[in-house]
Amino acid sequence: MIEAMWGWAAIGVILLAVEMATVTFYALWFGIAALALGIITWMFPQLSYAVQFMLYAVLSLGSLGIWRRYYKKTSPSSRVGQAQGEEIGRIGTVIDTTSPAKSGNIRFTQGLMGSKEWVAVSDETIKAGSQATVIAVEGNTLRISKNDVDKSR
Repeated sequence: MIEAMWGWAAIGVILLAVEMATVTFYALWFGIAALALGIITWMFPQLSYAVQFMLYAVLSLGSLGIWRRYYKKTSPSSRVGQAQGEEIGRIGTVIDTTSPAKSGNIRFTQGLMGSKEWVAVSDETIKAGSQATVIAVEGNTLRISKNDVDKSR
């Protein structure tokens, strides 16, 4: 049964190498379980293969379950392309008239989330050439409203 210890240790090392290559945190727990089972088979070499596989399943799923239960994402680490609220209040120029029935386009002098032109929707008719303010980001579309100066027209 000494060979089983080396087999589990090799599986553990391979899974840890896969984890380092993928950085998903899933192969890590299976690799740790395999290394733990390698230590267990070193301490108890008489364990049958059926017991070893059962222990591996219990250790793997148990460590994965504990990690999933207590892991808390501390901050949005990668929100590339996702609005985070800084766009609300930006003012741009409407280049295609928008209305409740028809979407249009708005252009900004400085890029907004990587682009200067965006599809825009509004609850009121806003004519091309008017200034408008971003009030919400809805997927790949900006919800806009007339600027206070343009509302008097």
